[in-house]
Amino acid sequence: MSLSITIMDDLKTAMRAKDTVALEALRAIKSEILLAQTASGSKEEISADDEVKLLQRLVKTRKESARIFTEQNRMDLAEPELAQIAVIEKFLPAQLTEEEVEAVIAKIISDTGASGIASMGKVMGLAAAQLGGTAEGKTISTIVKKLLV
Repeated sequence: MSLSITIMDDLKTAMRAKDTVALEALRAIKSEILLAQTASGSKEEISADDEVKLLQRLVKTRKESARIFTEQNRMDLAEPELAQIAVIEKFLPAQLTEEEVEAVIAKIISDTGASGIASMGKVMGLAAAQLGGTAEGKTISTIVKKLLV
């Protein structure tokens, strides 16, 4: 089942339950999907990879907002952002732990024979392709730097 159909079903459920946090998060996802579909110039479904990237972008935006609100002692604004993150993350693939990501990156480094920070771009490209959707780019980057230095 496509993400669009799942979102619509969950949106109806959230409306019936009057769950405002879930409604806001689901409407944001639906809006981003529609924008992605119209940006490509067709009404076709977007690919699963693009859906994951879209969801990760929504989570990242909300995490940043929640961090800023927390720094400003505005928990009244941070809590809804964190609650929306939980709703959006239900649609993402299970995230790998840092240890699992480190193991995958270590294998990529040994397979490619990469050494030194000059090889970071090559390793990042391979790691991003292999770990796409299951780990954040920031986590991947941090681990690659750690292993290559």
